[in-house]
Amino acid sequence: MAVDARPEIRNFLAGSFPNLTIGDEDDIFDLGIVGSLFAIQLVMFIEKNFALTIPNEELEFKNFRTVSSLSQLVERLTETDGDA
Repeated sequence: MAVDARPEIRNFLAGSFPNLTIGDEDDIFDLGIVGSLFAIQLVMFIEKNFALTIPNEELEFKNFRTVSSLSQLVERLTETDGDA
């Protein structure tokens, strides 16, 4: 069963940046809001909230740029965990 992680990711971003409205396709790196510390927090949020471990090969900018790409990452990793 596919996981739609977008609502939780949106809530996390809204809590971190309450003065911004971030759409599902907005590139959070291009917006200039993501630094190295926040990138680590984002990884930790995904791993904790979705009970996942993000493998090194998935730690690429393309997987973390948008709400949609983050949700797709969660979906992919959830499906992989379900196959084990």
